Amino acid sequence: MNNFDWYAPTHIVFGRGTESEVSSLLKSSKCKRVLLHYGSGSVIRTGLLGKIKSSLDKAGIDYIELGGVVANPRLSLVYEGIELAKSEGVDFILAVGGGSVIDSAKAIAYGAVSDFDVWDLYDRKRTPESALPVGVILTIAAAGSEMSNSSVITNEDGGIKRGYSNNMVRPKFAILNPELTMTLPDYQTACGCTDIMMHTMERYFTSAGNMELTDGIAEALLRTVIKNALILVEDPKNYEARAEVMWAGSLSHNGLTGCGNGGDDFATHRIEHEISGMFDVAHGAGLAAIWGSWARYVLNDCLPRFKKFATNVWNVEDSGDDREVALEGIARTEDFFKSIGMPISLKDFGFELTDEVIDELAEKCEKAVGGKVGAAKVLYRNDFKEIYRMAYNNKQ
Repeated sequence: MNNFDWYAPTHIVFGRGTESEVSSLLKSSKCKRVLLHYGSGSVIRTGLLGKIKSSLDKAGIDYIELGGVVANPRLSLVYEGIELAKSEGVDFILAVGGGSVIDSAKAIAYGAVSDFDVWDLYDRKRTPESALPVGVILTIAAAGSEMSNSSVITNEDGGIKRGYSNNMVRPKFAILNPELTMTLPDYQTACGCTDIMMHTMERYFTSAGNMELTDGIAEALLRTVIKNALILVEDPKNYEARAEVMWAGSLSHNGLTGCGNGGDDFATHRIEHEISGMFDVAHGAGLAAIWGSWARYVLNDCLPRFKKFATNVWNVEDSGDDREVALEGIARTEDFFKSIGMPISLKDFGFELTDEVIDELAEKCEKAVGGKVGAAKVLYRNDFKEIYRMAYNNKQ
């Protein structure tokens, strides 16, 4: 068991119809002008945005709007939001959407009170002194950004995707109504379930130690997502399944499932960021396509954890051969990804990974992580190259 520091200050309001509480939550924050930040799809089509605006109008809360966030949120829109927030005297940002909207809102929150290029934070050149407060009405269970300190932004200049973490932007409140996720396409739901699992597994697979209670929470969360993701394949409107997945998403990325384990891995995330930055694929799908190759590559350095994962999450029978058990756990994970419509190879996306492209991806990844990354096994540029090759060729 290792020392840990856990901080999770977000006020959660969970359940049916809870979006109606947004005005009272904003009023309690004593904000004077809100930036209402959102995407361009379902939040408008379903009438949610109109409902939120009506609520703010009735409560006399002043606001301005900025929509247009897309998956793998763009730096250009962040810049637009920063200028808008500064010119309009915004003192609170309300993100209505999923992880992309929340991440964009967090980046704007940094930039709105800074006199430097916000990309400098993501490029590890500066640290912030302050940020505007952020609130969330969540519409996609996936990224866990509604309770996390992290955000990921894509710079269109070079297709560079970078993350930055700081407790200043942990949302002040997050409204979680599982009903709001029922209009999601099946593929997006599956991507979300994958991302939730990955946030948990990135903390679970470590060679630095373990804590029994934390492991139990992580394993239960994984089993819960697996069970309910399969239910949602057959019954997308199932409220209970939506609720279980939504709560799992928040808990998967607020740090709880890594307490005492001595270090997060997040190599799969970092390797995938370069894929979605260059090819603009869905993040969850990219993670599914890479994870099995990463797992087999690091297996020997983290064998006890992979065996525990296989037996406690997938109920693999202990044959006495630890490696055999661990490999079966990896295989069952990939079978699950396939069963919910996720890829398990980068080749499934239809783009070509030449040696030149792999070299470029590995170089970008090396720069993004400062040379190395990993807690299950420390990985460097040549390791990134091999994992990209394995994931593209679906090498077992």
